[in-house]
Amino acid sequence: MSPLKDHDLRYQLANELHARPFPTLEAPCRAAYLAIKRPQDAAARDRDLDREHLIALLDRHGAPHPQPGATHYFGEIGRHKLKWESHTEFVTYTVFGVGVAETPFDASTFAMFPADWLEEAPGHRITSALIRVEVCEDPKSVHGKIEKWFVPESLAISEVLDGTAIMAGDFRIDSAGHMRFALFAKPEMGARRIGRVVQRICEIETYKSMSMLGLARARSLGPAIGDMNGRLTELMSEMRGTDVQSESTLKALLDVSADLESTLAQSAFRFGATGAYEALVNQRIAVLREERFDGRQTFAEFMMRRFDPAMRTVKAVEGQLRAMAERAERAANLLRTRVDVERSAQNQDLLASMDRRADLQLRLQKTVEGFSVAAISYYAVNLLSYLLFPAFEAAGFGKTAALSILTPIVLVLVWLAVRRIKRTVE
Repeated sequence: MSPLKDHDLRYQLANELHARPFPTLEAPCRAAYLAIKRPQDAAARDRDLDREHLIALLDRHGAPHPQPGATHYFGEIGRHKLKWESHTEFVTYTVFGVGVAETPFDASTFAMFPADWLEEAPGHRITSALIRVEVCEDPKSVHGKIEKWFVPESLAISEVLDGTAIMAGDFRIDSAGHMRFALFAKPEMGARRIGRVVQRICEIETYKSMSMLGLARARSLGPAIGDMNGRLTELMSEMRGTDVQSESTLKALLDVSADLESTLAQSAFRFGATGAYEALVNQRIAVLREERFDGRQTFAEFMMRRFDPAMRTVKAVEGQLRAMAERAERAANLLRTRVDVERSAQNQDLLASMDRRADLQLRLQKTVEGFSVAAISYYAVNLLSYLLFPAFEAAGFGKTAALSILTPIVLVLVWLAVRRIKRTVE
């Protein structure tokens, strides 16, 4: 019995589920995180440029290259470990180092990424972060640190993964241009769990930043939406009048509808991606199983207060665009019906006018036929009189008598000939 033939993508798809393992980190340690995105058409970018930029960093440390077409990489670069991932719209670099700097969140930590290499990046920074991981033997020692490191009004902090660690951050960009996050791991917390939490922190920050692009798009559409809504409302008001010019109004309405559909098409990807990133943010926070620490707001509460309103704004703008497009479509359908009715009335008037003209033409034709019979008979009688006068004179008939005899005979013959020609034509 021959073995079953595997689908061409079976192993590739199965391995994809295991291709992005969490890093294994021992506290204390630190991480520098960077996400790069092309300003325009990021989803359709040349991904080979991303891999070339990664290889340029690996070559500086003599590290092995990723496989051709790879979308992820994990390996050592000098004394550090590097995790690289290629996503739909962006690429991420995370460099992990052993130990922590004496000065918390020292900007020199980001020097793990060479400055000249950063200048050659095929895109712009969408976010970057410094993550400090410390061993926490006494949770009370965390209080003084978070007061110094973070902005109190924005601070989000919680115990995660059944109280085995404390996670903190304020989602503010510091003077060096980076986000700051801290993880205080209890001694019993394993290296794999530390790696999972650090990875989740990076994902939460990245997906949050990518989601906020939808808000920027929604805000930029504000003036255009207001203009289109005004035009649409004005046109719909005009439709209620009795002296509306249906053809011109329909054209203007179709122009507004085309603008709405174009705006929707141009924003569909951004709004769709925003919804997907929002779901990922909430999912990544949920899996950390947060518990309140010292009465402070958790990451989930921070997102509920600061992040969710932005996402609702995006959804509201998308819904407004779709509602306006539906209104324009309904109005156009109503106006098309009105135009069709008006055209039907015009066609009926035209047909009635054509009927009247046809009747007049028929009467005129009959009159012309009568004149034609008279004219042909006149000339035929004259011709026959010249031919037959000698015969009539020999028979003793005068000219008047001859014409009296010939005229009715010729009239009847001409009339019969015209009738026959008419029937033949019909």
